[in-house]
Amino acid sequence: MSAETRSAAAPGATSAGELPRFPYEHLLAFGCGVLERLEVPATDARQVAECLLLADLRGVDSHGLVRLPVYASRIQAGVVKARPEIRVESRFAAVALVDGDNGLGPAVGCRAMSAALELAERCGAGFVGVRHSNHFGAAAYYVEQAIARGFIGCAVSNAPPHMAAFGGRARFLGTNPMAVGIPAGKEPPLVFDASSSVVARGKIIMAAHRNLPIPEGWAIDPLGRPTTDAEAALAGAVLPFGGPKGSAISFIIDILSGVLTGASFAYHLNTLENLQAVQNLGHVFAAYRTDLFLPADEFRRRMDEILGMLKTSPPALGVERVLAPGEMEFAKEALNRRLGIPLPEEVVAQLGSLGAQVGLPFPASGRH
Repeated sequence: MSAETRSAAAPGATSAGELPRFPYEHLLAFGCGVLERLEVPATDARQVAECLLLADLRGVDSHGLVRLPVYASRIQAGVVKARPEIRVESRFAAVALVDGDNGLGPAVGCRAMSAALELAERCGAGFVGVRHSNHFGAAAYYVEQAIARGFIGCAVSNAPPHMAAFGGRARFLGTNPMAVGIPAGKEPPLVFDASSSVVARGKIIMAAHRNLPIPEGWAIDPLGRPTTDAEAALAGAVLPFGGPKGSAISFIIDILSGVLTGASFAYHLNTLENLQAVQNLGHVFAAYRTDLFLPADEFRRRMDEILGMLKTSPPALGVERVLAPGEMEFAKEALNRRLGIPLPEEVVAQLGSLGAQVGLPFPASGRH
């Protein structure tokens, strides 16, 4: 069955190729409800659901609600704690270490970014390492917490080895993400969120689920040969962006998130799908006041100026205009908040099955 045929067959789709859309509020309630029925505290459940749905809102469906079933499976298997005792320790004035006690990544991440913001409020900057955590979803979710306070935020995490190092063919590096958020004045904030691979591995998983090919340059098969077959890519390894540059950035993130914090790293990291073992992922969060060197309102004015310079710079041939980091995602978010979040039929089926397990019906598509 083609992608177009499958999309047209999805419940609620209005025309060929169009996915059914679901109101954000209904999906948020569903996500919170599922997690709470698995004994996740209401505050933690909301943070997890919000983090996943932010990815869906912005078109990064590889990190959206598609992850909720495996999060639930890990709680049910006992390799993630529904109610962790998250601890914060500090040995230095502007630095803290968060022990996530094997809790859900977004709940642990929110506690860590909150600690970084508290340190930045007092000291000008805050640097927080995290260990004993899990997959933390969209990194942008955390830096936007800093933006909301008028601060600059940074977030990085290591991930299980699914990527070949530059020049290698075996999985060694994670698709380790990095996000930076910088507030502005009248202009929208700058938000950069990207993995260190050419593409998030979740996109290859989605392609495999739909029996679709992947573009050249995304991955190699187990023998190190370039492939456009999603299944062969999942058996092989994804590739770093920018060749040696992306490879080095991923390696450095693993050192900062894993080696420095006491979390697992490289081959010691277990995959999200391995329901027999904990992950012990590591993260690092940083927050900075914008009035470190000049008044905050002056910083915001200067941010507006440089963002304006970027967006009015001459576009290349065939390009309509130059975009600031995050601008395209903000536009998608506005559209999806208005029309509803599009979900592929296989994701709807998985979520419906998960809801049935916990006695919670999946919401109907369409705006109500």
